[in-house]
Amino acid sequence: MKVYKFGGASVRNADGVRNLKHIIEGESELFIIVSAMGKTTNALETVFDAYRTGELKSAEQTIDSIAAYHQQIIDELFGTEYHLGSVESLIDELRRFVTTVPYDASRAEERYDRTVAFGELISTTIISEWLRSVGIANRWVDMRRCFVTQFRHKDANVLIEESSPLLRRKVAGSAERVFVGQGFIGSAADGSTTTLGREGSDYSAAVVAHILDAESMTVWKDVDGILNADPKRFPDAQKIDALNYVDTIELAYSGAQIIHPKTIKPLQNKSIPLYVRPFGNKEASGTKIDGTAEDVKLPIIILKGNQSLLTLRSRDLSFVLEEKFPIVFSILERFRIKTNLIHNSAVALNLCTEQSWRLKEAADALQAEGFDTAINDNVELLTIRNHTEEALKSYTFSERNIVKQIDGQTVRVIMRKE
Repeated sequence: MKVYKFGGASVRNADGVRNLKHIIEGESELFIIVSAMGKTTNALETVFDAYRTGELKSAEQTIDSIAAYHQQIIDELFGTEYHLGSVESLIDELRRFVTTVPYDASRAEERYDRTVAFGELISTTIISEWLRSVGIANRWVDMRRCFVTQFRHKDANVLIEESSPLLRRKVAGSAERVFVGQGFIGSAADGSTTTLGREGSDYSAAVVAHILDAESMTVWKDVDGILNADPKRFPDAQKIDALNYVDTIELAYSGAQIIHPKTIKPLQNKSIPLYVRPFGNKEASGTKIDGTAEDVKLPIIILKGNQSLLTLRSRDLSFVLEEKFPIVFSILERFRIKTNLIHNSAVALNLCTEQSWRLKEAADALQAEGFDTAINDNVELLTIRNHTEEALKSYTFSERNIVKQIDGQTVRVIMRKE
């Protein structure tokens, strides 16, 4: 069994879906994990924000746009006379949920997960139906019935021991040997839909590979492989042919848009190689990730956007590091705020976090604990691994810098956006 993962950019239109077919042709034992098409997850987050704030008319308008976007793809794949009732049912279910289930702030993450999960359900339904229509027999798999996760919404981990018999039974009992499942989603023990964190489809594919003892996992992307920088921001970016598991985890944790941070452990545990290959050229070798590659010496530059800087100051001048960390991080955990960099002095703490609609709520809770708080949403986080003097001079000496941390191998800078 092989596992292939296709991201939203790869299947953002009908041509992308046709290319997916071209890539999988000839495979006889294959499990495909697919993300939501294009920017659908972003659109569903817009639906959720409108639902959360009571702007139901706006939510419905965005749902209409989501429906129209997918209908265009269906029309181009099947023809304009074709009605895909299963997709229409999913759109109707989303609309009913948003318009009839009252928003409950105490269950915000659970409501979020239920909303955004529709993206993967719709994309895989379209792809499975179309593949079947062009002669590729396959089985659509609802990963919510195969992945049991922690009872933790918006950033759950898959419980592999509990999930393994469910997924294995689904595969073993199927006459079809190509499977199409959703990335990013699972369900808690109570049956509620959970998500695995943004970009969590990579992690989904890795867990499938682990459970099914796959010979390999491949992530198909719109780049030639893993590069040492984003070529859109750094024109001199170079391809890396091979990476080891440890380097990949470090890069993913630092924000490199190559692989989800939780992806590597399930693969490493069974020594399953991971390939990152170009969606536009199935013959290209891409980048191989396994346990044997040498450490990368090339400077790797990662610029992570959508960041906020949360600054805390203790009103009573108590030592933040020694006395207040447990309070601070328990509150951030409560509101699912992910911290990417920590910088402290005796009475102040700077936290670079993912942007979140709940950051203001977390700041209010911290104020109630005796902190003065300030939020700056106009920042990004720069990380350079294997930094050189030239790289430091080129990218880290700037009046935009707010916080800089340097160790023997890595420099990290919180900086104001241009």
